Amino acid sequence: MKAMLLDKPGSPLRLADRALPVCNGNQVLLKVRACGVCRTDLHIVDGELNAPKLPLIPGHEIVGVVVDKGKNVDRYAIGQRLGVPWLGHTCGLCGYCQSGRENLCDTPDFTGYTLDGGYAEYAVADQNYCFPLPEDYSDAEAAPLLCAGLIGYRALVAAGDAKVVGIYGFGAAAHIIAQVARWQGRTVFAFTKPGDSAGQQFALELGADWAGDSSQAPPQAMEAAILFAPVGALVPEALRHIVKGGTVVCAGIHMSDIPSFPYSILWGERTVRSIANLTREDGEAFLAIAARTRIITHVQTFPLSDANLALANLKNGQLQGAAVLLLD
Repeated sequence: MKAMLLDKPGSPLRLADRALPVCNGNQVLLKVRACGVCRTDLHIVDGELNAPKLPLIPGHEIVGVVVDKGKNVDRYAIGQRLGVPWLGHTCGLCGYCQSGRENLCDTPDFTGYTLDGGYAEYAVADQNYCFPLPEDYSDAEAAPLLCAGLIGYRALVAAGDAKVVGIYGFGAAAHIIAQVARWQGRTVFAFTKPGDSAGQQFALELGADWAGDSSQAPPQAMEAAILFAPVGALVPEALRHIVKGGTVVCAGIHMSDIPSFPYSILWGERTVRSIANLTREDGEAFLAIAARTRIITHVQTFPLSDANLALANLKNGQLQGAAVLLLD
């Protein structure tokens, strides 16, 4: 099969011929139809997440069709379309797994990081960490649901019952979760990088009640803010605009350092918290919502061989919505 390989963090991906993976036990073999290009992939390629298996096939927003399965697979059939997310395996035994927090498992595996992912014509995945996908999404439309959507949903849940929510960084995750928040009846304020008038217009078109840049004050104080932009300086900025008892949710897997800030903007029982990974329960809940609401995912597609271009466009802020590698 053809695959895009990361040989060394900091270097471009390389198009290579690889042996077709073999599925064993609980694994399914998928013919990949689409794979989303996530900011986490960019952090891995750039070396900001420093423990990948090497060489690595990145990609953890995989949409594929089952073409073979291990002897223990009983959940899915040949020909069924499945989605594969970031969480690839958990131990099931540690205290976190036993208490319903498998996203914090002590010995996890992650698709496209410690396990080969979907920047390839075929991929294997554990049947227990795959999801059936809503039928009325195309392959390209479904791919961003598997991380941008799932992590965004977990971040929105962490915002509690906040009725006024600010979203900093209006990329793949934000453009999905803004729609969910509006469907839930919340007021949404969108913050983009300074000067990004196109991004602000995009946010308004997706239902945001207000859009501005991250240096601006929103029209009213917010009850929660979700940070998708991996910029630590946005933490104190968001704190300045949330009410007492409000929450700032840091949704990225990597963020630049948070600068010092006065205690006065945290005081008043304001909370700063992070989101780590996802649980399978998150996936089931979010995909059920996606099936009911028919979220619009804006995608720009690229052939597998243009994975480096897709990553560069993501890094340079040249995307609206999500990039997706589309395979024949």
